[in-house]
Amino acid sequence: MKRTIFYIITGTAVILSLTACKVKTDTTAAMATMPENATGVRFKTLDYLYRISGTKTIAGIHNREPNASPARWTEEIYKTTGQYPGLWSGDFLFQEENIANRSLMIEEAIRQWEKGAVINIMWHACNPAFEQPCDWNNGKGVLSNLDDAQWNELITDGTALNIRWKVMMDEVAVHLNVLKKHGVEVLWRPLHEMNQGKFWWGGRPGENGTRKLYQITHDYLTHTKGLTNLIWVWNVQDFPNLATDVNLYNPGDTYWDVATLDIYDQSGFTPEKYSIMAGVAGDKPIAIGECGKYPTAAQLEAQPKWTFFMGWSELVYEKNTEEDLRELLANERVLTLDQLQGWNGYKSTK
Repeated sequence: MKRTIFYIITGTAVILSLTACKVKTDTTAAMATMPENATGVRFKTLDYLYRISGTKTIAGIHNREPNASPARWTEEIYKTTGQYPGLWSGDFLFQEENIANRSLMIEEAIRQWEKGAVINIMWHACNPAFEQPCDWNNGKGVLSNLDDAQWNELITDGTALNIRWKVMMDEVAVHLNVLKKHGVEVLWRPLHEMNQGKFWWGGRPGENGTRKLYQITHDYLTHTKGLTNLIWVWNVQDFPNLATDVNLYNPGDTYWDVATLDIYDQSGFTPEKYSIMAGVAGDKPIAIGECGKYPTAAQLEAQPKWTFFMGWSELVYEKNTEEDLRELLANERVLTLDQLQGWNGYKSTK
C-alpha cells in the first residue's frame, strides 16, 4: 500500500511515496522541504522526525560507559533481535577514562551516521564548582549541589564559575565540531531531566533557574562556537508535577527543536503524560528521551506522535524480556536501522 504526499515548493510539485512498512525519503526532495530549526538551520534528521510523527517511531538504545566500547548496547540489541536500533546514543561522560575516550565515542557516532542511524548525544557533566574528572556521587560529582550564590555566579556572564562552564563546553565543542566536519547531525540533549533535583544543574524552576543555564549553553555552543549541526533537545522527567514542570523548566521555543520525556515512573506510558508533552511541543516533534521499560506496539499506536524511544542500556534488559524486544522491533510501526536506508544519504551497512 502506498500513500502519495505532495509538497509545493516555489511552484514545483515534489512527490514522495511512503510505503506502509517503511519510510523512504528522496534526498533531494527532503533537502528542499526541510523545516528550519530555531536558528534557521535545515536538518535532514529534524525533517525526518516531522515526516514520521504520527505514523512511525524509531527504536533506540543508549550506550552508557565505558566510552571505550561505544556500541556495546547497540550490538546487544542486535544479538537479541537480529535488528540494529535506528537510533544510536552516546555520552561525553565525566570519569577520567571516559573523558579520555571521548574521541572513540565520536568515531562511533560517525560510523553509526554512515550506517544510516539517527545520532543522539548527551553529557553527564561534572559540577563546574568542583574538579573534572569527577565521580558520580561523592558530593562533588554529577550528583551534587550548588548553593544559591554559586548558581547566580554560574549564570552571570564573566564570573569565575561562568567561565569555568564555558571552558568545559569548549572541551566538548571540539568533539562536536569533528562531527560537524563529517556532516553528522546530532540530537543534542544537554542538561537532561531539568526537573530532576539530584543533578547539580537540575531542579531549579523559573526564569533564572535551570532553563537559564540551558539558554546560556545553547547560545554559547550555537553562536560562539558555531556548532550548526546540533538539533537541540529539551528534556524533562515524568514526575507527578509534569504538567507544571513543562512550563517552569521550558527555556522557550527558540531554544529547542525536539521535546523529550524520560519515562521511569511506575505508571508508565500514560495518556496524560503523552498529552502534556504533545501540548507543550505544539507542532514540534516529541520523543521518549529515556526509558527502562520499552513502550508496547499498542501504546505507540495509541500515542503516535512519539518519534523515537531510547532505552537506557542495561535497564532495557532488566525491564523487558527478550521476546518483548523481538516483537517490538519487528512491529511495522517501529523503525530499525534497516528501515532507515537512505534517509540521510547513507545506506545501512551492518
